[in-house]
Amino acid sequence: MRIRAQVAMVMNLDKCIGCHTCSVTCKQTWTNRDGTEYVWFNNVETKPGIGYPKHYEDQDRWHGGWQLDEKGRLKLRSGGRMKRLSRLFVNPDLPSIDDYYEPATFDKDILANAPAGLKDTPVQQPRSALTGEPMALTWGANWEDSLGGAHEHGTGDPNIARMPAEAAARVKFEFEKTFLFHLPRICEHCLNPACVSACPSGAMYKREEDGIVLVDQDRCRGWRMCVSACPYKKVYVNHTTGKAEKCTLCFPRIEAGQPTICSETCVGRLRYLGIVFYDEDAVLAAASVTDEHDLLDAQRAVFLDPTDPAVRDAARAAGMPQEWLDAAERSPVWRLISEYKVALPLHPEYRTLPMVWYVPPLSPVLDAVGEAGRDDTDADDVFHTIRELRIPVEYLAELFTAGDVEATAGVLMKLAAMRSYMRARTLDGTVADDLLDGIGMTADQVEAMYRLLAIAKYDERYVIPAAHSKDAAALEAQATAHPDCALDCEGGPGMTTQAGAESFHLVDGEQVRPGRPGLFSRRADGRRGFTINPLRGRA
Repeated sequence: MRIRAQVAMVMNLDKCIGCHTCSVTCKQTWTNRDGTEYVWFNNVETKPGIGYPKHYEDQDRWHGGWQLDEKGRLKLRSGGRMKRLSRLFVNPDLPSIDDYYEPATFDKDILANAPAGLKDTPVQQPRSALTGEPMALTWGANWEDSLGGAHEHGTGDPNIARMPAEAAARVKFEFEKTFLFHLPRICEHCLNPACVSACPSGAMYKREEDGIVLVDQDRCRGWRMCVSACPYKKVYVNHTTGKAEKCTLCFPRIEAGQPTICSETCVGRLRYLGIVFYDEDAVLAAASVTDEHDLLDAQRAVFLDPTDPAVRDAARAAGMPQEWLDAAERSPVWRLISEYKVALPLHPEYRTLPMVWYVPPLSPVLDAVGEAGRDDTDADDVFHTIRELRIPVEYLAELFTAGDVEATAGVLMKLAAMRSYMRARTLDGTVADDLLDGIGMTADQVEAMYRLLAIAKYDERYVIPAAHSKDAAALEAQATAHPDCALDCEGGPGMTTQAGAESFHLVDGEQVRPGRPGLFSRRADGRRGFTINPLRGRA
């Protein structure tokens, strides 16, 4: 057993209100620079919907993640080394700018300085932030927010296509018949990251001390194989530098014992951060199980119990400080994933073993029980209603359990039983033992789970060991020295190259400096595509 520590996150989707505060603060912190106009390390999608970039969950199209070969061994969907080498200059699995969206800007001075007394309201046509040319707004990172345009695009959701026909027919995009929930997404910082394996230059790496996946900007050559290999499409290309960038899990804040900026500013308080111990030797076997329905239990089996004396001894032997052991024991992520088992991974069938998990959304089950003429304190009535909720269990199963309806229904039953139990206990003090027996939990466990999911305080939701506390002052000084962006420093990603160094992009045989119009050109199929020269030398 080789014990490792991983900083992981759980999001309670029942508490996400779709305010996009996390997206905005992340954008202002990390991607408010030239070359990253279209990049959102954190975005909030409305489900059902085709997502950002479009149809990113359709791996038959993008070939992201892993699959098993005929001998049961893991291999990248994007192909082996020779296949990727043959696609260095023509990569059909790379999303175009139209699959993301073309960012727009406005000349706001024209509006702000318009003369008084005009009979008509002054207007200004949007212009492309990439080329400066006038454009029409036809898509965006949250274009589908609250089912916007769902009647046109909703049926293209890959999760609906994979559902059984009878269940898919229950998904309606009509007034008073539809459903929606919000899905915040960041990089999954997987235990078996496809992006790291696909990178030809070795620029992508997973930190040993905390499992955060990062990009070495000095080694990155802009091959873009990481973009294709990531099934969640959370690796982006900075079109100014020609290098890959991605969510860093705000590692400078993590090192200082602080939560990520998206967690810190989350209005719904739906995010949980903590340490999870796992056995590195068990990762390959867990990702290689034959039946996709077994992937959830296989990944849970990789995680180690931080209260087990043998695990704690192994952690000490591996050189982990005592405060990391204590943080792992108090980790809300461990409790939600492995103790209460109400958190689920996003698309485990990609076999990357993601480390951002979700508590699935539960429709107003108690109201549904009452509307059906059933008793909301009766365990059988509550559990039977789970199958009849407006959000089809089959849809959630496609998102979180590789289509395993029973596993998803089991989690929803726990959440519903918790609500019924706490309602009865609060209103008249009764203890619904039949509900506890139905989910196999004790009263203390249910009440502890309720506190964690509903009313947990700041230090209960974010348990991050400040193992680097001695460096906290230096880290803070480094961040505050450049108030606009923590990366706005010489040599930082998105900045100009060093003095005397020249770097160009090739567009139709013409050398074009980074940031100039023409960086995005029309491909043969009519869509805009990246035309970054992957052989550009180091600055």
